[in-house]
Amino acid sequence: MNYEERLQDLLDELDLFQDWTERYEYIISLGKKLPPLEEAYKTDESLIKGCQSRVWVHTEQDSNGLLKLYADSDSLITKGLIAVFVRLLSGLPPEEVLKADMSKLDKTGLKDHLAPTRANALNSMAAQIKQAAMRMVENK
Repeated sequence: MNYEERLQDLLDELDLFQDWTERYEYIISLGKKLPPLEEAYKTDESLIKGCQSRVWVHTEQDSNGLLKLYADSDSLITKGLIAVFVRLLSGLPPEEVLKADMSKLDKTGLKDHLAPTRANALNSMAAQIKQAAMRMVENK
């Protein structure tokens, strides 16, 4: 599936919930399903700047040239938010990640129901992931 299809699946899933408490619980459950990030990848370089919580994103390119994302956070809700990015972007070609319109994530309504610092963290996460994809494209 491409980014647009993955995003639509996420939107469809979130539409199943009646209120934002249920949606938060779902986002948190996504984070709980993330495998733990190896301590070796919890570096200053992988730390997302501008987040209220500590969030690490490790990116690498697999043997097929696809971007792989690995992430962790010390906060349940933030771990859920980064899990959304992993779900939407990991396993895509870096060129597609660069073209992905992250503003379409606004359709989830997440930013409207997060504290301003957490909403800004979403932008920081997206920016750092796109920077990693750009480095992969440039190194081809």
